[in-house]
Amino acid sequence: MIPFLDLRLAYLELRSEIDAAVARVLDSGWYVLGPEVEAFETEWAAFCGAQHAVGVANGLDALILALRALDIGPEDEVIVPSNTYIATWLAVSAVSARIVPVEPDPATHNIDPERIARAITPATRAILPVHLYGQPADMDPILALARDRGIFVVEDAAQAHGAAYKGKRIGAHGDLVCWSFYPGKNLGAMGDAGAVTTSRADLAERLQALRNYGSRQKYVNDEKGVNSRLDPIQAAVLRVKLTRLEEWTARRRAIAAIYSAGLKDSGYILPHVPEWADPVWHLYVLRSRDRDGLQQRLSTAGIGTLVHYPIPPHMQTAYADLEIASQSLPLARQLAAEVLSLPMGPHLSPEDARRVVEALQ
Repeated sequence: MIPFLDLRLAYLELRSEIDAAVARVLDSGWYVLGPEVEAFETEWAAFCGAQHAVGVANGLDALILALRALDIGPEDEVIVPSNTYIATWLAVSAVSARIVPVEPDPATHNIDPERIARAITPATRAILPVHLYGQPADMDPILALARDRGIFVVEDAAQAHGAAYKGKRIGAHGDLVCWSFYPGKNLGAMGDAGAVTTSRADLAERLQALRNYGSRQKYVNDEKGVNSRLDPIQAAVLRVKLTRLEEWTARRRAIAAIYSAGLKDSGYILPHVPEWADPVWHLYVLRSRDRDGLQQRLSTAGIGTLVHYPIPPHMQTAYADLEIASQSLPLARQLAAEVLSLPMGPHLSPEDARRVVEALQ
């Protein structure tokens, strides 16, 4: 078997360092926020090229709290990709704002800036691009649109740890950048974890309060916040893995290169990487009109794959109340029917990657 992803191997490679980091937290007696979280926030902000990082409980909370920090709520519109994981939409729903879905560029699968321009109205308060599969969205035209119209940009970078746009790492292009450290991410914790990066001190300070019951001083609550704090044990694990992130990203890129070279004449639609993008290959996603049959044949050959994502948000029962016709977002529907994610990760061997290529050929 070649699994889609074996999370255990990341722990085994770093077992002694991770065990020591966890023991350090346990020995410290400081189990909520504190110096371990602060150290990770400093290190992650520096890695991303941002001035501040605020650790939260998970990636969805990062998105929700980012929108709350910008006072986005009812009567506001937020532009989101039609082609994304549902968490992007759920965050907008959580603040009672209106979801405005925009179709992707069919080549990159990321939100299309030209379509964003056509979707902006006087009620638009934010654009929420997603750096899907670990490949940056085209940020310059998005930021230009936002600055020209006084609109916020909140980036969903849950799959883009270390990715770069025109030579600059994702992490501080927009007003706020939201991260997930779910175990399967390129930088993954041993459970749920998240963060928001920004270069705006005022937003970082507000996020710190919002994640901690709306409190800046113990027992003094300035607003209705939540309990969404990055756990110190997870912060300690992330600090260890962060030291390996660039090395692990290089391994992912080597696997992606094997796939792209071996499958270039295969007839599948392979990932398109614009010249300005430096992806980190959270996923390697190809397209096939016989996706389900292909997935079954690969499974029979002992190769694990996944579909990211089989049902677009607008076709989920959760969003039936929006009454968006399924055919009204045809690109999202088409991608959902054709995409297939191949095995990918820093512990997939080049030999196994070549076996995947042979099976696909």
